Amino acid sequence: MSLTENQKLVLEYIQAYLEDVGIAPTQREIKEHFNLKSYGSVSRYIKNLRDGGFLNVNWNERRGIKVHHTSNTLKEIPFYGEVAAGSPLLLNEVPQETIPIPAAMAAGPFEYFALMIKGDSMIEDGILDGDTVIIKKQNTAIIGQTVVCILENETTLKKYFPTKSHVDLVPANSKMAPIRVKKDFQIAGILVGLLRNY
Repeated sequence: MSLTENQKLVLEYIQAYLEDVGIAPTQREIKEHFNLKSYGSVSRYIKNLRDGGFLNVNWNERRGIKVHHTSNTLKEIPFYGEVAAGSPLLLNEVPQETIPIPAAMAAGPFEYFALMIKGDSMIEDGILDGDTVIIKKQNTAIIGQTVVCILENETTLKKYFPTKSHVDLVPANSKMAPIRVKKDFQIAGILVGLLRNY
């Protein structure tokens, strides 16, 4: 099922609410968050997402919404090569291959891609050289999230700390200094998962 942009936003809000609060939002909370005019609009969004297989819904429960995960299946996502957990590396624009990941790591109607970590700037967050990170493609982030950033056509994985005048890209390695940027900066996505071979 192909979702509209608004349906994607509603699904993303429900997912984030479940992850942050541990319970589903009510229809009233969804209505107020999106400034919808009626509960009928909320119900239509939920019904369309349920019919598309993205949600499980118990209409008799006040917080009866669950995001549908299929953890026993695999999903192919683009693999773009290496990303620096150290100095920035060039990100190939066209993926050379795909890799299979658990479908639950790439849930919902969003785009995902994979990168292999090169370097040790994120080791204190348990992200090691040679790990494969799963990235949800988006160009925004909230403070403190781990993001893939494009800096003058090169990429790096760091924690995101914006201010009014600049952005600090902070490593998870106390031996390394943040990268401070003011322009020529773009978020390519946020970290949502990690794969490791032992």
